[in-house]
Amino acid sequence: MHVPDVSVVVIVYNDAERLPTAVRSVLDQTLRGVEVVIVDDCSKDRSYEVAQELEAANPGRVRAFRLPENSGGCGAPRNHGIKQATGTYVMFLDSDDVLERNACRNMLAAAERTGSDLVSGMCVRVHLDNRWGKTTEWYPWIYARTRTLESITEYPDLLVYDTLSTNKCYRRSFLLEQGLEFPVGIHYEDLLFSAQAYVAARRITLIPNHVYYWNVVEKAAAKSISNRRHEIANFVHRMEIHRRVDELLAAKGHTAIKTAKDAKFLKHDLVLHLRDLPLLGDAYRQEFARLANGYLAGIDPAAYENVTYLQAICAYLLGKEDWKNLLAAADAMTNKGRLSSPLAERDGRVYWCSEHIDDAEGRRILDVTGQGFHTTPLSSLALGNRLTSYEDDGRGKVTLAGAVVNPLGRIAPDTELSASLEFRARRQIGVRSFSFPVATVRHAGDTIEWSGTADVGGTVRPLGIIDAVWDVRLKLTAGKDRMTTRVSVGGVDLESAARLRVRPRLTRLVSDRFEPEMTKKGNLSYVLTAEGAAAVRTQSLISSAMHGKAAGVVKRSLRRALKARRNIGSGEQKVKVYHEVFSKLPVKKGTVVFESHMGKQYSDSPKAIYEELVRRGAPFQAIWSYAGAKPTGFPPEATLVKRWSWQYLRALAQAEYWVDNQGFPLALAKRPGTTYIQTWHGSALKRMGFHEPRTKAQGKPAQDRFQAAVDRFDHFLVRSEHDVRTLAKGFRLRDEVLLRTGYPRNDALVEAHRAEADSGVGAPAGGSRGRVRGPLAAELGIDPDQRVLLYAPTFRATADGAVEGFSFPFDVEEFADRLGDRVTLLVRTHYLNSVSLPPSVAGRVIDVSRHHDITPLLALADGLITDYSSVMFDYAVLDRPMIFFAYDYEKYSTDIRGTYFDLLDKAPGPVVATAEELMQAVAAFDEADAKYAEARRRFLAEFGEYDRGDAARQIVEKFFTRSGK
Repeated sequence: MHVPDVSVVVIVYNDAERLPTAVRSVLDQTLRGVEVVIVDDCSKDRSYEVAQELEAANPGRVRAFRLPENSGGCGAPRNHGIKQATGTYVMFLDSDDVLERNACRNMLAAAERTGSDLVSGMCVRVHLDNRWGKTTEWYPWIYARTRTLESITEYPDLLVYDTLSTNKCYRRSFLLEQGLEFPVGIHYEDLLFSAQAYVAARRITLIPNHVYYWNVVEKAAAKSISNRRHEIANFVHRMEIHRRVDELLAAKGHTAIKTAKDAKFLKHDLVLHLRDLPLLGDAYRQEFARLANGYLAGIDPAAYENVTYLQAICAYLLGKEDWKNLLAAADAMTNKGRLSSPLAERDGRVYWCSEHIDDAEGRRILDVTGQGFHTTPLSSLALGNRLTSYEDDGRGKVTLAGAVVNPLGRIAPDTELSASLEFRARRQIGVRSFSFPVATVRHAGDTIEWSGTADVGGTVRPLGIIDAVWDVRLKLTAGKDRMTTRVSVGGVDLESAARLRVRPRLTRLVSDRFEPEMTKKGNLSYVLTAEGAAAVRTQSLISSAMHGKAAGVVKRSLRRALKARRNIGSGEQKVKVYHEVFSKLPVKKGTVVFESHMGKQYSDSPKAIYEELVRRGAPFQAIWSYAGAKPTGFPPEATLVKRWSWQYLRALAQAEYWVDNQGFPLALAKRPGTTYIQTWHGSALKRMGFHEPRTKAQGKPAQDRFQAAVDRFDHFLVRSEHDVRTLAKGFRLRDEVLLRTGYPRNDALVEAHRAEADSGVGAPAGGSRGRVRGPLAAELGIDPDQRVLLYAPTFRATADGAVEGFSFPFDVEEFADRLGDRVTLLVRTHYLNSVSLPPSVAGRVIDVSRHHDITPLLALADGLITDYSSVMFDYAVLDRPMIFFAYDYEKYSTDIRGTYFDLLDKAPGPVVATAEELMQAVAAFDEADAKYAEARRRFLAEFGEYDRGDAARQIVEKFFTRSGK
């Protein structure tokens, strides 16, 4: 009898409908030597009958078994599957998930090639109820490359983070020899089984392939075991499993793994349960604290050094059973960036709360001075806003009251206050929002208390069906500060609240009530539902007569509404309105529309020009465009408009000036009364514009459209004659359009270099000695004695121009291990990319990609590591060392675009091609500094001759002051 290569154990309980799909994903594997072992956990539906039908339809490939009684978990059916399996290797699959088509083949190949007992691949969470088809890779940094471990001690993060059993392939003889089984009668069995397998395995191989698709339904009516966190038994099981894993690690002497696991417990396991505490009663909280604190007492103190300040605060306050301050911290942790505590100040330090700061450990953990809450403008803080009461009249009116945090009393008692409640559809279709004035707003010490009544039923008119979820926000004005806050439910009970009557515009057959609910992050929202006669009609029309006459009316009405909405908001229609309507309105003198990287950031030369205008007090009205759902980091005093919104189009049509660094939408013509100042975003190594072969290959209509777009530039900033020969000619710009000012964004770098030169800090072997690093270094937690290097690579694109995802071309953990005692590496990806760092490098490698403005990062760094990014030209202004990690230079320089010069000839620093050469170059940093000093001067002379530190001043004086007009 032929022995299968792989036995896939599929466990099922009351899941007859989805079981065939799971089994089919095994039978359709590209590896043919695969058997399916179905184990039914004594289901009450037809699951076992379906399993038998699959066995009959696939003789010799599918076998079905049934446990005599339900075990209540995953452990018993998986153990039975191991006993029944006949394959050389064993995998596990849940009935509601599927395997990637090549999973068995890829894992078998890796196991046979390396002789590993265990092979693990990447799991992907598939969010089935997400309309955008969202997927999430499970700890992708673990699977960035193929690697084989002789022991789990070589890579503790694997045991700490990837605790799944289902994305793995086990040698069956290994499981039997080691007596490995899942625990029975307890949940979270994967954590213990995976830990046991990792520790026992003689060799483990990780592969960067997707192998398992974990289907997730966030809004499922029946919660999974791991999502029933409101049950105290759930937490009891979690704690017991963690204790067993700790005992295993202690028995094997794996103390380093225990410390990493403790940090993960604080960051993940504990946090999951803390989020639910505001909704749970005192009895639950007391038992939760007893269980948690008993376990926290055994946590390695070193683990607290590897968690965020809020995670440490939560663990500390839980130990003190200080529920008031703990719930505020848990709310802030759930809602990233929210400040939910009024804070306290003592002896020049700022603390999360006033309690416990007489305790030395409390002072250390609760100190949040470094978070800058006391200096950040109020309008830039996301202040916590807790609901304190909720009343409704049973019809359509609701009265809400709440309290907004007043940190350190920064909103003074004599500050004039006003507020409004906003009900906003989460999906922006139809009417955007409805506002209601808040009757009472008053100072109350640490908070600003408010209460107001909203006539929702008489005012809010949803479309219905499409805009099913509505969020509630409070807009608070305190003097000159304007703040928008989400309203968190806090401890207010919404279970007994009445549904508010509403009148949807499309139809009341499907929905006629607003039901209050708490979001996953604890905030107040309303969901369109139906009740009474409407509910009966809904059930009959939708459930029984989807194709009936009434349902057809609803569908046709919906289609017409959607079509009208699409036409109104379509790009074609917007361009037409822009040219035929908005461009006929008068130009507003003094109005400037700023944009950086197509609205993604507040950064670069547009930012520098804007801030110079503000510094001089020039008379102008600033409008900044932003992309995405929520603008962050933009100046509070500026008007913000979303890119491609109607407000954006009207602002562009009526602006006296356009200022951006990349390009306003190509389809929008600039009217004669508008001056377009194009700052651009970097000198060119790669060929640009009409120098690109792809542009040359386009037909004449496409080339004409591109030419019309660049012809809108009234002024184009250059920083060298290299820019004149490359960028300007690539865009076919006339010489009179060019402004030889340098880049305003580099003014700060020129000033930094002059300050160093005047003080003598920048000596060739000086590194960072004597350099004043400023607040950014403190914000990032950088040791003053550490050398700071900035790694800033450019993006990579495929042959068709699509942007490739970023992955490290070197082992970042090895970099941290070898050089982290001397060097702090800042990683700043291109704005088109993002990065995921393993926790093991925390403090030694820091992701600064969210710092949109790279100029302060350049000023901070003692040296730059890049490849072909134009950041090299800007950094040259500082006359500091550069290392060029050109691991794919031949491919990059000879691809379809080509380059303007050979980087190998002109690079003002060592060019390295391998990870080992990179680390050696970093280790020999001072030597390279001195060796390439003259090359850096030549490089700056050629590529930055006009960067003199006064670019922003020149622009403002030429265009925005009376003397320059």
